[in-house]
Amino acid sequence: MKQYTGKNVDEILASIAAEKNVTTEDITYTVIEEKAGFLGVGKEVTIEAYTKADIKDYIYDYLQQYFENIEMDIEMMIEEQDNFYKINLNASNNAILIGKAGQTLQAMNNVLKAAVSSHFKKRVSCLIDINGYKDERYKKVIGIATRVAKTVVYSKTDALLDPMPNDERKAIHNHLTTMPHVATVSEGEGNQRRLKIVYVEED
Repeated sequence: MKQYTGKNVDEILASIAAEKNVTTEDITYTVIEEKAGFLGVGKEVTIEAYTKADIKDYIYDYLQQYFENIEMDIEMMIEEQDNFYKINLNASNNAILIGKAGQTLQAMNNVLKAAVSSHFKKRVSCLIDINGYKDERYKKVIGIATRVAKTVVYSKTDALLDPMPNDERKAIHNHLTTMPHVATVSEGEGNQRRLKIVYVEED
C-alpha cells in the first residue's frame, strides 16, 4: 500500500484526490506516523491510503501475474459495486481452472481474498467467476434449497444442506429470506460449513 507524507491529513488527501481524479471521500487511509516538529515548524504526517481503483488494479495485476506464470491466456473484467469486486474470467481452458465440483476455483478465490485483504489490511469482498460458472452454480443450489425449504415448511422439520462455500450459502440465504416460515443458520467450520434450513412459526 502506498504511503504519502505532508503537513497535515487534509493536504495529503487533497493531493491524492487530484492525482487520482477522485473525491477525498473516496480515499481510505490510516495515519502511520506524526512528527510534531519544533514549535510547530517541520510538522509532518505520513499516511497509508488507497482508493477502490487501487484495489481493482491490485486484483488485476495479481491475477495477471498468476496466469502469466502458468502460461495461460485469459480475458479479465473486474466490476465493483458497493465495495464488492467481481472478477469475470474467460481462459483458454476454463474446465481446468474450475476443477471438480468447482474446487480449484474455490481455492483460487480463497487465495485471492487472503492476498487482497492482507495487502490493504482490511477484509475485501471479492469473487472470481469463470465464464459464468458461479452464476449457474447459484441457480442450481438455490433450486435445491428451495425444494428442501418447501419440505421443511410441510414437515415442520429442519434440514441440513451439504457443505458449500460462503458465497453459495449467502446466495441461498438471500433467496430464502423472502420465503415464509423458514430461516437459515450456518453450522460447522472450514470446508464443512453448511446451511441448516429451519422451520419458523410465524404469528
